[in-house]
Amino acid sequence: MHLNGRCICSSDPQFVEEKGIRAEDLVIGALESAFQECDEVIGREMEASGQVGGCTALVAVSLQGKLYVANAGDSRAILVRRDEIRPLSFEFTPETERQRIQQLAFVYPELLAGEFTRLEFPRRLKGDDLGQKVLFRDHHMSGWSYKRVEKSDLKYPLIHGQGRQARLLGTLAVSRGLGDHQLRVLDTNIQLKPFLLSVPQVTVLDVGQLELQEDDVVVMATDGLWDVLSNEQVAWLVRSFLPGNQEDPYRFLKLAQMLIHSTQGKEDSPTEEGQVSYDDVSVFVIPLHSQGQESSGH
Repeated sequence: MHLNGRCICSSDPQFVEEKGIRAEDLVIGALESAFQECDEVIGREMEASGQVGGCTALVAVSLQGKLYVANAGDSRAILVRRDEIRPLSFEFTPETERQRIQQLAFVYPELLAGEFTRLEFPRRLKGDDLGQKVLFRDHHMSGWSYKRVEKSDLKYPLIHGQGRQARLLGTLAVSRGLGDHQLRVLDTNIQLKPFLLSVPQVTVLDVGQLELQEDDVVVMATDGLWDVLSNEQVAWLVRSFLPGNQEDPYRFLKLAQMLIHSTQGKEDSPTEEGQVSYDDVSVFVIPLHSQGQESSGH
């Protein structure tokens, strides 16, 4: 099926109708496939060049009155309007994908090479804890239970730490992204790639259903911004800056620069005193007003 609704294969119509397949499902599938193919290309190029590395990916596609936001990693996109803040993506970290990661280790225990425990505990266990009752979680659990500590529980946890300090196999702070095919746990031959997904989560925003104003924007940024600024703080900066600069043709660019400036702990920054982002910070500010006009046929 094309985006215009025309079927490519003669056998498609009944299947499309039975499954309720819509045009936006094709766009979502194209984005998911593109991320997967991109990851494979990166893997081949890294191997050929002898390089290592990886990245997260956040993509926005405007098509036929809808905005598709695809995310793999811990970057973030939000919609900021005069009276609304709407998340358009969700971060993928070892904590948010704990059960998927633990289940993979349950099905394929050889991935841990006997060096890690897949179980989650409230803290790192020590030898003195042997035989004691402690709280734990496994792949099939959303709640907590108790168990007696065994020797195997003293191994380093598959997922360790909380919040921004959570790490997968003591190495990575994200659970989805592109690349890192050659990444291994320090001083071991344990690969991290089997635990990393390149498949994004895709959020669809029906722009045509919104009564867009000139100052309605999508803010896309890497975690360097969100480490020190909340959604509400970013929205406050957007609403404070744009109304007073409506005649400036570069106002969205300048707003993006101001958001980056706000992560450096300056006196006029809305961040808590002394909070500075030491991570790299990339920011896009995308106006939606013109998109709304196009989807309305204007």
